[in-house]
Amino acid sequence: MRPMQSVIRLSFLAGLLGFSGQVLSVDLLQVYREALVSDAQYAAARATAEAGREKLPQGLAGLLPTINGTASTVWNENQYNVEKIDFKKDKDYNSNTYNVNLTQPLFRWQNIVQYGQSKWQVAQAEANFAQASQDLILRVAQAYFDVLYAQENLKAVRANKQSIAQQLEQAKKNFEVGTATITDTHEAQSRYDLASAQELAGENDLEVKRYALRTIVGKDVGELNRLKADATLSPPQPAAMEKWVEAAENDSFQVQSQQAAAEVAAREVERMRAGHYPTLDVVANYGSSKTPYSTATNASLETDTRNIGLQLTIPIYQGGAVNSRTREAAANRMAAESALENARRNATLSARQSFLGVVNGLAQVRALSAALVSSTSALESNKLGYEVGVRINIDVLNAEQQVYVTKRDLAKARFDTLLSQLKLKAAVGALSENDLEQINPLFEAPQP
Repeated sequence: MRPMQSVIRLSFLAGLLGFSGQVLSVDLLQVYREALVSDAQYAAARATAEAGREKLPQGLAGLLPTINGTASTVWNENQYNVEKIDFKKDKDYNSNTYNVNLTQPLFRWQNIVQYGQSKWQVAQAEANFAQASQDLILRVAQAYFDVLYAQENLKAVRANKQSIAQQLEQAKKNFEVGTATITDTHEAQSRYDLASAQELAGENDLEVKRYALRTIVGKDVGELNRLKADATLSPPQPAAMEKWVEAAENDSFQVQSQQAAAEVAAREVERMRAGHYPTLDVVANYGSSKTPYSTATNASLETDTRNIGLQLTIPIYQGGAVNSRTREAAANRMAAESALENARRNATLSARQSFLGVVNGLAQVRALSAALVSSTSALESNKLGYEVGVRINIDVLNAEQQVYVTKRDLAKARFDTLLSQLKLKAAVGALSENDLEQINPLFEAPQP
C-alpha cells in the first residue's frame, strides 16, 4: 500500500505543478492597492487632509452664537455683634448663583473674512492630498520598475558570466592542445572576474530595490509580474506637447494647492486689517442668585435677571499691532504669489520633460529593439567566425557582452517610458488608479 500511496501523492503534486504552469506573483495593481493600506507617507497625508477639512467648521463657528454658563456656590459665615445693646448673633448659609450668557455676532468683519478663508484652506488640503495620491502611484510604479530592472540587469550579468565561463573553459582547452595562446585564456579570465564582481553588485542592488518597495508596501510582496517581451507602449494623447503644458499650468495639483495658498494669504491681509473695524454683537444674559439670609431684610433673598441688548466695540489703539500684522500679512501674500508662479513654471517644466520622456522613450525602445536584433545576429556571426578561425575569442566575448547590454538597456527604456507616461498624467492632475489598470495587462507572471 505504501508504494502505491507514494505514487499517488507524487502524481497529485505533479498535477498541481502542471496545472499552475506559472510562478505565483503579484501585479502592479495589487502592489498599489497594498500600498494604499500600508504606506506610512500616504497615511500621514490622509490624516493631514482630514485635519485640513476641519478649517471650514472652525471658520463657520465665528459667525454662530456662543453660549457660556457659569455657576457658583459660596459658604458664608457671618457674626453680628452690637455692643450697645449687647446683641450677638451668628448666621451661616450658602449663597448660590448661576448665569447663562449668549453672544451673537452681527458684524465682525474679521470673522466673515476668516470663514471665506477657511474654504480656500480646505481646498488647499484637498489639493495636497490629491497630489499625495498621485505621488503614491508614482512611488509604487518607480519601486516596482526598479525591482524588475534590477532583475533584468542581474539576469543579463549572470548570463554574461555563464557565457564567459564557457569561453574561459574553451580557451583553456585550446591552449592545452596548442590551438590558442595564453592571451585568450587571460582575457577570458579577466572578463570572468569582472562578471563575478558585477554579479555581486547586481545582487546587492536587487536587494536594495526590493527593500525600497517593501518600505512602501509594508511587507515583502514576493515575485512580481514581468513586462511582456511584445508589450506595446502607446504614444501620448493628445500628441501636441503644448496642450499638455497648458493643462499642467492650470490643472496641476501643486498649482491648485499654491493657488489656494495665495487666496488664503490675500484674505489674511484683509482679516488683519479688520482689527481696525468696529464689531457689533447681540448680547443676552439670564441669571439667578439665591441667598438664604439678607442683612437688609433679615430674610432669604432670591433674584432673577434677564437682559438683552446690542454691544458695539470700537477699537481705538492697539499699540500698532494691527498695522504690523497687516504689513506681515501683505509680505506673506507676496511670497504666496511668487510661490504660485514658481509652481506654474515647475508644472510646465514637468509636463515638457515627461512628454519628451515618452516620445523619446518610444523612439529609444524602437532603436534598441532593432539593435538587439542586430547584436544577436552579430553574436551568431562571431561565434561562427571563431569556429572557422577568422575570429578570436575576444570578438565573441565582446559580441556577447553587447547583446546583454542591449537587453538591459531595452528593459530600462521600456520602464522609463512607462514611468514618463504616468508622470505626464500626474503633471496635469489626471493620474489615477485607472492608469495603472490600463498598463497592468502589459505585465505577465514569470515563467517557471
